[in-house]
Amino acid sequence: MNPQDKTRLAFECTRWLIGHPRTRQTAQALLADLAALTDPALLPDIYGQGDLISDFEKQVAALLGKPTGVFMPSGTLAQQIALRLHADRSHTPHVAFHPTCHLEIHEQKGYQLLHGLHGVLVGSPHRLLTLDDLTKVTEPLAALLLELPQREIGGQLPTWDELTAIVDWARARNIALHVDGARLWESQPFYQRSYAEIAGLFDTVYVSFYKTLGGITGAMLLGSEDHMAEARIWQRRHGGNLVRMFPFVLSAKQGLETRLDRMAAYHAKAIEIAAVLAAFPEIEVLPNPPHTNMLHVFIRGDAAGLEQAALDIAREQKVWLINNFMPGQIPAYQKFELTVGDGALEFSNEEITMLFKTLIQQATHAS
Repeated sequence: MNPQDKTRLAFECTRWLIGHPRTRQTAQALLADLAALTDPALLPDIYGQGDLISDFEKQVAALLGKPTGVFMPSGTLAQQIALRLHADRSHTPHVAFHPTCHLEIHEQKGYQLLHGLHGVLVGSPHRLLTLDDLTKVTEPLAALLLELPQREIGGQLPTWDELTAIVDWARARNIALHVDGARLWESQPFYQRSYAEIAGLFDTVYVSFYKTLGGITGAMLLGSEDHMAEARIWQRRHGGNLVRMFPFVLSAKQGLETRLDRMAAYHAKAIEIAAVLAAFPEIEVLPNPPHTNMLHVFIRGDAAGLEQAALDIAREQKVWLINNFMPGQIPAYQKFELTVGDGALEFSNEEITMLFKTLIQQATHAS
């Protein structure tokens, strides 16, 4: 099935195990909902200026305990700028991060080609970065980037003691700390600490508004006043200071206000789903129990058969179970990422059991 037909089929479903039903709305419906919640007298921003965007920057900065923040259209923009700022201040191009860092595997070497930075990959791509890994680094580092949680290994998080030990190691060496917090909101139930306490470990913080919060798009970079003043200059240099960003800001604000308090419920449901799926002899879950509302699911079977079975369930039962299968490290297993949002809260554990029993049976017969 081509991607466009697959997307159309997903939109035709009435229930989704992954993500939020709202994100399956048409563009017109999304904009209509946003307009209905907007003050008719509200004025749009102009090149990042205006009460709408500045008030939202203050709101998020207060939540994360940072002096100020800058709303940006993408996390790619925000993180490259953050590392450039730290490198310039320390007069070294070396920045350290995990081998599966977004900057390394999804951004076409932008940090290197646009900013002249040298990425120092630390640790194994199949597990969390550890303090022991860092002690083996020999280059002088401008900054250490930590991703909380680590998306490519199933949303794993270090314990609080492990995290603070790494932070102390960096501080003792005058290495700046930056957090890739694309999913930082989802980390709070695991740590049971305020967002300000978590963010307080880092000099600069990036957060996303379009993932579990469900915004249209958008990110924010937060830190000291002088860092963010310079970040605005780099945002302009990158062409990221758009003339209007109010739809993104309004959507981000709506997501923050409606979904932030649901993170614990999403996490609890992820733990339940992991237990349900792990009971199947054909399924492995990583991590188990999940650290956040995300888990990676490995199903033993043929990729084409599993894909077809999932599409058949979508057509016949109007239930969207899986976005995409990816090859696992073990060829006999196929992997998919399951992120719990509003959609999963509508399913009982018994329903999930029956759906995956059907998936496995149909995939087996197809192969």
